[in-house]
Amino acid sequence: MGSPAAAARPLRLSALCARTLPATRAGAELRPGASVAVLARRDLNVQTTAETGKLKSIHDLPGPSVSTTLYWLFVKGYADKSHLMQGLQKSLFGPIWRSRFGPFDLVNVASPELIAQVIQQEGRYPVRAELPHWKEYRELRGQAYGLHVDTGPEWYRIRSALNPKMLKLREVSAFAPIIHQVVGDLIQRIELLRSQSPDRDTVSDLASELYKFGFEGISSILFETRLGCLQEEIPQDTLRFIAAVNNMLTLSDMVVLFPRWSRSILPFWKRFVQAWDDLFDVAKTLIDRRMAEIEAQVHRGEPADGMYLTYLLSSDKLTRAELYISITELLLGGVDTTSNTLSWTLYHLARDPRVQDRLHREVSSVCPDRREPTTDDLNRMPYLKAVIKETLRLYPVVPGNGRFVSENEVIVNNYWFPKKTQFHLCHYAVCHDEAQFVDAERFIPERWLRAETPDGGGGRAVPGLYQHHPYSFIPFGVGVRACVGKRVAEMEMYFALSRLMQHYEVHPEDGAPTVEPKTRTLLIPAKPINLRFLPRA
Repeated sequence: MGSPAAAARPLRLSALCARTLPATRAGAELRPGASVAVLARRDLNVQTTAETGKLKSIHDLPGPSVSTTLYWLFVKGYADKSHLMQGLQKSLFGPIWRSRFGPFDLVNVASPELIAQVIQQEGRYPVRAELPHWKEYRELRGQAYGLHVDTGPEWYRIRSALNPKMLKLREVSAFAPIIHQVVGDLIQRIELLRSQSPDRDTVSDLASELYKFGFEGISSILFETRLGCLQEEIPQDTLRFIAAVNNMLTLSDMVVLFPRWSRSILPFWKRFVQAWDDLFDVAKTLIDRRMAEIEAQVHRGEPADGMYLTYLLSSDKLTRAELYISITELLLGGVDTTSNTLSWTLYHLARDPRVQDRLHREVSSVCPDRREPTTDDLNRMPYLKAVIKETLRLYPVVPGNGRFVSENEVIVNNYWFPKKTQFHLCHYAVCHDEAQFVDAERFIPERWLRAETPDGGGGRAVPGLYQHHPYSFIPFGVGVRACVGKRVAEMEMYFALSRLMQHYEVHPEDGAPTVEPKTRTLLIPAKPINLRFLPRA
């Protein structure tokens, strides 16, 4: 089914000077390299169609009963630790199993070889997971479906319009100045919070502050407008925007569990619609305001300089309705990756002085005297990138991803699955697998540097320390459904972490407890992370 806005009149700003970049194949920039593809094909032990009679079906898969799942979730306490259930179920049922709960009937795969098999058969238009409640809201309000709801060629067309300015490093580098402005505001915010704390050093609930940083950073690129998330007094519209995002994502998990006939009985649907209304209203207002500014510039004969929104407006590839929902959805995916990953990174650096010292030395050697790093400087900071990689391995932002393969039948590990089978790719279990990563529960950035030993010394690397299957670590996904904002998120994290290391030595709060992750769709800290930021000389 096509988008209800497909026939809507597209927004035309043909007077803009910027020309549309050539259309690229959706997701091409994020496909694995040739060696990865070769390895995946080697692992893909698929039998021919003539042999399908020998294959097992989904009904032959092992897995827990519904009552067992309920027991684990609500008696054993896995309701907010579903990422740990991946490892538990893998130990009981092997690397592929079936689980059913409410409307969900999932085929779980928890080995890199099997994840590779699913990805290599996903087809041209894969779907992560069906979102019927999001689709229902779009139809209720007569909106375009957008990147998360549209499927098939319509999704492909939208993704092709969004990709170029987000996935090409040369294009993303243009966002560096605005990201540095936001990082500067973050440092000022930390100084303010330090000054207000009893010991003049501690920043409480760091994840909350970094969420504001992530929100400000991606909004500055997408809306080309500063929202004031890091100001001492945050504007009311910005607070409304942030609250709407949180409410929508939280309620989304509830609404999907209940049938449509319950909409008028239970309160979740009404609140879900209100959250989406607030979210969409603020986003539309910001986009309309920026469009009016651009049109005024064009009318005065001035060049319409801008970033991502200006590019999309000038490309003339999306209808106005598609533009509204696409920008809004990109925002939803662009905040948590940055904020959660930086929170966990600083948490571990505070508890591992050796790693923090080494990172500080690298940043200082590349950018002495607290010089702001450039995108070229980042290429000379392998340890910085290794620290972020190791954090993403221990705490994948999305502990499990989905693949709803709608175009073709799939064969995985000698099981045959029909079209529209929902696969759950268990990234958390794979990232914590000792068969893939030596000392998998330890924070060891050196595992990503090939000429390193586990203690950070030079010389011959320990066998197996870094030699892992390429599909054991895909924090931003892979293939045509990979994260469109990967490059921006990485640049935000690299700039923020390097500059924080230039300014501060980070320590745990006195008597600070261990903080474990919990699952709320995303992997987030179960307790507030409070850290002491000591100024460097």
